[in-house]
Amino acid sequence: MAKKMNNLGDPLEDNLDMSDIARPVMVLLVDDQPFVAECLHRQLTGEKDINFHYCQDPSQAIGIAEKIGPTVILLDFIMPVMDGLTLCHFFRTHPSTRDIPIVMLSSDDDPVTKAKAFAAGANDYLVKLPDQIELIARLRYHSGAYINKLQRDDAYRALRASQIKLEELNMQLMKLANIDGLTGLVNRRHFDERLAEEWLRALRTRHPLSLILFDVDWFKLFNDKFGHLEGDECLKSIARSVQAIASRPADIVARYGGEEFIVLLPDTDSGGACQVAGKMRAEVENLHIPNPDSTVCPYITISLGVATEVPNPASDPNQLIKLADETLYRAKNAGRNRFSIATLPAG
Repeated sequence: MAKKMNNLGDPLEDNLDMSDIARPVMVLLVDDQPFVAECLHRQLTGEKDINFHYCQDPSQAIGIAEKIGPTVILLDFIMPVMDGLTLCHFFRTHPSTRDIPIVMLSSDDDPVTKAKAFAAGANDYLVKLPDQIELIARLRYHSGAYINKLQRDDAYRALRASQIKLEELNMQLMKLANIDGLTGLVNRRHFDERLAEEWLRALRTRHPLSLILFDVDWFKLFNDKFGHLEGDECLKSIARSVQAIASRPADIVARYGGEEFIVLLPDTDSGGACQVAGKMRAEVENLHIPNPDSTVCPYITISLGVATEVPNPASDPNQLIKLADETLYRAKNAGRNRFSIATLPAG
């Protein structure tokens, strides 16, 4: 049994069992003549997949359409107060009804009238009262096309949401792949990538590039005394402290392996790199992490090697890393808890 609505959009009949219908045809008739509505309703009675609604007042049509969600609209061409062409225009400009198929009904079979209907945005045109078979076929056709569009739109939105989620997950995975799990600093692989990028940029700009390579003094003694969990906490504290100092957007602090860390300072000369290294050394000592077995200081300390170069076509980043490593060992051999500096001449 079809459902009929009065001009207020309230249901007059509600006998349709929709449990076995996935997406019924929802017809909204807008017509000022109740006898037309009754005739069309009779033609659709018995079509279980068609749900019929009637609106007598065109000024209420959009509100009722928003309420019931029609899949096709039957619209009378000539009505008092507001004609079908004007209402069709309103349907087409309203966000919630602009895509719903509209079938214009008229007693006029004139081609000019039909052309006006299509120009106003109608999808189809029927001379009333239409043949029952033709009416049902057209309603099912237009409704089916509209439902398919809604389903495609829903599928596209779901697909787009999945793509966005996948992009977010990929970004998270990429970030995790670049991050050291213990300290939260970037890992060695990502550092090597960034060093290569900054090296090429410095080669073009002829600007200096500095590295600070450092490790924790007597860290094995600390681990042996307090255990690996405390050792992990010690490395985390050092990472946070050092990263707060090398805080420019282009600066990179990475865990290079074990208790060894490396800092990339683009556009930084040897004097600037030494200032950063000095702050790092002092800040780590001021953490006052006890290391009673150290021969240098009762607290955890670090030794640092500073190397600076203006890249040239004959040099490469590995050379700068090697120089920083050699300079670090000079600092350790000189007594630890200090930094040493080595600078290559500009090429």
